Formats: sequence, C-alpha cells, structure tokens
Amino acid sequence: MQKSIKILAFLLSIVLLNLSCRQEEFEYFPPIDEPNLANSMVADLLERTALNDGSIDNIIDRSNCFTVKLPVVVTANGIDVLVDTEDDYANIEAIFDTSDDDTDVLEIQFPITIVLSDFSEVGIADHTEFDSFSSGCNGENVPDDDIECLDIQYPITASIFNQTTEAFDNLSIISDAQLYNFIDDLESDDVVNIAFPINVVLADGTETSIGNLIALEQVIDEAKDNCDEDDDYDFNDDDCDNCTTNQLGDLLTGCSNWMVDKLERNDQDLEDNYTAYSFNFLTDGTLSAETNTNSFSGTWESAGTGNNIAFTINIPNLSDFNANWNLHEIEQNGGENKVDLRIGDDRLRFESNCTDNGDNENGNNGTLATILTDGLWVVGSYKEDADDQTSNYNGYTFNFNSDGTAVADNGTVTNGTWAAQNSDSELVLNFGNTAPLDEFDDTWDVISATDTRVELRDVSGGNGGTDTLILNKQ
Repeated sequence: MQKSIKILAFLLSIVLLNLSCRQEEFEYFPPIDEPNLANSMVADLLERTALNDGSIDNIIDRSNCFTVKLPVVVTANGIDVLVDTEDDYANIEAIFDTSDDDTDVLEIQFPITIVLSDFSEVGIADHTEFDSFSSGCNGENVPDDDIECLDIQYPITASIFNQTTEAFDNLSIISDAQLYNFIDDLESDDVVNIAFPINVVLADGTETSIGNLIALEQVIDEAKDNCDEDDDYDFNDDDCDNCTTNQLGDLLTGCSNWMVDKLERNDQDLEDNYTAYSFNFLTDGTLSAETNTNSFSGTWESAGTGNNIAFTINIPNLSDFNANWNLHEIEQNGGENKVDLRIGDDRLRFESNCTDNGDNENGNNGTLATILTDGLWVVGSYKEDADDQTSNYNGYTFNFNSDGTAVADNGTVTNGTWAAQNSDSELVLNFGNTAPLDEFDDTWDVISATDTRVELRDVSGGNGGTDTLILNKQ
C-alpha cells in the first residue's frame, strides 16, 4: 500500500510538472490586444501586397497576371536576347529604342515557364498555350488584386502557436513568395505573433517604420490605391525617372536653333511642314520660331519631376505645337540633343546640335556646307521605297548658297532653304509646296558626302518607308 502511494505521488508530480511546462509555453506567446492575423483584414492586405506582380515584364509577355520565369531567350527586332535577370528587360528596351519609326516585334522562344500571381508555375509549350493564359489576364490598367504601391522590407519574423496541435513555429520570411504562402497556409485557429517594427517603402520612395498590426493595416489600406501601378504595355514610359525641370530648362536655353525632328498630331505626320523652322527658348519663358521669311513668338514653361514633368508650349500662330505636353525623354549624345514630348499617341521631338551654340545661325560652315556651296548640283537619283522618280527632276539644277538659301532652276526658278545640322549628319531641305520639289522638304540623314556626290536617306515616320536622294555635282 505504501509503495502504491509513492507511485501515485510520483505520477502526480509528473502531471503537475507537465501542466506547468505547458502553461509556461503558452504564456511565452500570449494573446495580444490586436486583431489575430488569420482571417483578418490586415492578412488580406498583406497577401495582396505579396502577390507576384505580373506587370514587371510586360515588355516580354504583355500580361499583367503572370511573369515569365527567367532565364528566357527572346528575339527583339530580329536580335536574340538572353534575359537572365530583371535588369535585362532594359536590353530589350534599348533595341526597341534604336529607332522610333519602326514596328517593334518580340518573339518568345518556347518552351517557357510562367509564374502565376500566387507563385505557382506552369509549363508553356508554344504560343497557343501562352495565348490561352494571357487572354485570361486583365487588360491594360484594369484594376486587379495585387497591391503595387507599397513594398515590405524583408526579412520579417513570425511565430505561430497552433492551439489544436500545440506546436510552435518560428520562421524568418525573406520574400514576397514566402509571405504569400505563409498567410495563405494560415488556419483560423492559428495564433500568430509578428515581430515589430516592420519597415515598408511607399511608391514615392518614402520608408516608414510600423509598430503593430493595426498601424500596418492602416498604412497598406491608405497606400493601396495611391499610385499608378503601371499596368500598361508602354515599356518605355519611364525614360525620365531622373529628369528635372532645371535639366530641361538648361538644355533648351543653353542650345540654340532647335529643329522639329518629329511632330505627330491626331495620327498625322506634320514634321515635314516645319523643316525650315528654327526654335529658340529663352530663360524668361519666351520662345521664337523662325524661318527665312517668317517669325513667330510664344511662351514655354515646365513643372513637375521625373516622369511627370509637364511642358507647356503656346505659340498663337503655330497651333500644331500648342499643348500641355508630358516630357517623355531627354537624350544627350555628344553634341546631339533631343527633347521628346508626348500626349497619348501625339509626339513632338526637338533636336539641336549644341556644339553650334548659336555662333552660326544656319550652321552652314562645316564640311557638308563646303561641298554643297561649291557649284551646281543635279538629282542623280530619287526613290520612294522601290518607286524610282528620278525622271521628275530632269533639267533641274540646284544652287546652295552660304546664307542658307537654295535655288532650284529648270527654266523656272523656285526658291528654298537648306541647313546642315547635328555635325553634318543631317541636311534640312525646304522648297515650299511647289511640286515635285516639295518631295524634298524633309530632314534627311546624310549617308555619305564627297566633293562630287551627296547621298541622303529618310525613313518615314508614318509607314516606315525609306526615301533616298542622291545629288551629283554638275
């Protein structure tokens, strides 16, 4: 009997000790006076923030609900590109940006793997399978579930006490995929403790430190619709990330004699109407547009930062230019400078050779000018694509004067203008509306120039056709 009592006492001490340990374990993860993460609003917001952002590689797949798993090989305008990392998307864009007047074509080399919004993966054998998935995505800028206006800074630490299994889990979450799967796997009776503070980065680059779940829910909820998620297929709409109004103003006012390199309004190419115009922007916000016979005055101003710089032009007598444009890109390559402006599908691009810097009004004092002003010239060849129209210019001679005027003579004199620009890489011709000389009114690329022969080429901004003009010394 005494032995039995000792055994019972021993067993009771074990039970009490075990209960004590369980009580201590539970107290290590006490309930908190905040919403439990499982099945809460903050859990839904966190999960949407962690979803795979399918728009990041739209330059490849034009699909917002999945990404193409890297590495992948694509063919951009006939050039094979190995895409190993997200940084390589810029290599594709650089190929597309080589010419603004062509049609960009990208082909994916199958098979590939796509990663869906929940990070699950699907093998794609060919373009037919790819299209079946892509067609199920929301279109450009259509609202979707993923929240792209806020990023979680990893790692974050979480602990779980499951009251059913009485098991503990401590884990470090280091990616969106891990965070998504962690929340997606939570059960309704899971008690979760997240270590605070957590840092998040908002769309404007602001970093915020958050101290509890209630504050985290509030910050994500306020931020979720507070930015442009860029769910479109305009892959090159971020070329002015670092542009400033000071940079734009210094370039425009520091260079002189800006020419119209591109002007498209309402699907019409208008740049040929302004080949003889020279634009100058002054620091007081005024501007002038001049030809040999006309002069127009107007105003300009800019405001904003980065990709949201508005550039307003107002020239009362030149309505084609008047608009509140968006600064799309600033290009500075040596002495060649371009300012690219957009409104939807409308475009305006100014171009200037800054090395001239106003010292020579017409820019006609280089090698090309020396060649052209020495004697008379005739049309050796003029072709619009494969259409040979050389015979239209039989009997014409051309005299290029050093003051920037030009004379075409076939028994009837037609006056015009010419200008060499961008370090003799371009020749601007303008003979007004007189046929057939009006076909020459354009900014031509200079392919070659010798004392007896000048070869010019122009790629149309409308249909991508190529015109060639060869001038021979008489």
